[in-house]
Amino acid sequence: MSFVSFFYLAYLFVVVLVHFLLPHKFRWVWLLAASYFFYGFNNPWLLFLIICVTLVTYLCALGIKKFERKKILFLVLSIVISLGSLFVFKYLDFAIDSVIKLSHLFGSSWEVDALNIILPVGISFYTFQALSYVVDVYKDKTQPEAHFGYYALFISYFPQLVAGPIERFDRLMPQLKNERSFTAENFYIGFRYILTGYIKKVVLADFLAITVNKVFNNLGQYDGGAIAFAAILFAFQIYGDFSGYSDIAKGSSKIMGIDLMENFDAPYLATSPRNFWRRWHISLSRWFGDYVYIPLGGNRKGKARQCLNLFLVFLLSGLWHGANLKFVVWGAIHGLFLIVETLLPKHQSPQNFFAKWSLRLLTFLLVDFAWIFFRANSLPDAGYAITKIFASWNGLSGLGALISPALALRLCGVFLALALCRYMPTVMPSAERGNEWAFLSIAFGVFIVGLSWALTYQGGEGSAFIYFQF
Repeated sequence: MSFVSFFYLAYLFVVVLVHFLLPHKFRWVWLLAASYFFYGFNNPWLLFLIICVTLVTYLCALGIKKFERKKILFLVLSIVISLGSLFVFKYLDFAIDSVIKLSHLFGSSWEVDALNIILPVGISFYTFQALSYVVDVYKDKTQPEAHFGYYALFISYFPQLVAGPIERFDRLMPQLKNERSFTAENFYIGFRYILTGYIKKVVLADFLAITVNKVFNNLGQYDGGAIAFAAILFAFQIYGDFSGYSDIAKGSSKIMGIDLMENFDAPYLATSPRNFWRRWHISLSRWFGDYVYIPLGGNRKGKARQCLNLFLVFLLSGLWHGANLKFVVWGAIHGLFLIVETLLPKHQSPQNFFAKWSLRLLTFLLVDFAWIFFRANSLPDAGYAITKIFASWNGLSGLGALISPALALRLCGVFLALALCRYMPTVMPSAERGNEWAFLSIAFGVFIVGLSWALTYQGGEGSAFIYFQF
C-alpha cells in the first residue's frame, strides 16, 4: 500500500479511529492486523517471510535467556536464518551473476539464468530491526519479550515497516504497550508531519524526478553541465523522497501517541562527511555504528584499524542499499571520504560565517558526486556521466532544455509551502484560552487543502518511494 494515496489516508483514519475506540488490552491485536494488512495489501505471500523472521528471532531471544551457556548458538542461529533469508531474496541473483562474470575472466562459458526472485518490500529494514533486538538480548542490554503478539507488532508496526526508521526495542516497545488517549495536540503535530512529508515527496521529489530521469536515462543526449545539474536535482529528489516518507511515518504514528525517532537532521547543512552521516538516515548510521563498527574495534585499535573499520562499514552500507556494484562503489566512496577526514588534523567547527558555509558547500559537492553512482542506471553509466561532467561542457546552452519557468515556479512554491509547514506553530494553543479546537479546525482545513493540492499533481497517488527497493 502506498503512503502517497487517498486510500492510505482512509486506511489511516480507520486504523486510528478503531485503535482509540478499542479497550487498551485489545489494541495490539488491531494494530498487528492493520500492519499485516498494510504489508500484504499488494502481495499477501510476503507475510510468510516477515512472520518467519519474527518467529525465529522471537524464539532465539528466549533461548538466549533460558540457555545461558549456549546463548551464542541461538545468536548465531538467528543471524544465519535472518541474514540468510535476506541474502536469498536480495542478493542471490547478484551473487550468481558475479560468479558467472568472474568465471568468464578465466575462459569459462558457464551460463545460468537469473532466478528473478521478487524482493520483498522493507526486508532490509525489518531484518535489521529484528537482529538488533536479538543482539541486545544477547548482550543483556534488554530483556526478551515474552508476549509474541507485542513482539510481532514491534517488527511489523506499519508506519515504519517498509522504509524505517529502524527502531530499537527498548525505545519502541514501551510505547506500544503504554495506554494512550487521543489528544488534539498529537493529532495536530501528526498531520503537520504528514503534510510536510507529502509536499516533500509528491510536489518536490516526484517533480524533480521527471528531469532527473530524463537526463540519467539518456546521458548521451546531454552535456556535462546538464548532467551536473541533474545530479544536483537528484540530491534534493532523494532527500524529499526519503525524508518525506519519514515525515509521513512519524506523523501517522504520532496521531496514535507513538513517537518514532527523527531520521533526518538537515543533512545538506553538514560541514563534513562524518557530520553528514550523523544527519542522513540516522537510524541506519547508528545501527551500523553499534552492531558493526564498534564490534570490529571502532576507533580503539589505532588509526589504521579505524580506517579499515570505516571502509568495511561503508562497503556493507553500500551493499545494504542494493545488490549492484554501483551501490558498493557509492559506499566505498563515502568510506574513503571518512578515512580522509579521520587522517586530517582535528579542528573545531568554524564559527566564521564564510568558513562554515564553504565547508557546507564542499561537503554537499562531495556527497552529490557520490550520488551520481547511486542514481546512475549502472556503474559504466556513472563513469560515463562523471567523464562528461569533467570534460564535456557546452557552456550554459545544455541547461536550456532543463531549466524552465515551470521548474522555477514549482521550486518556489515547494520551498514556500515547506517554510509554511516548518513555521506553523509546533504546539497547540494553551487550553486555558479555550480556543484549541477552533485552531485545530483551521489547521486541519489547511492540511486538507495542502494535501489535496499535493496529491492532485499525481492524480491522487505518487510514485513509489526510492527506498522501497531496499
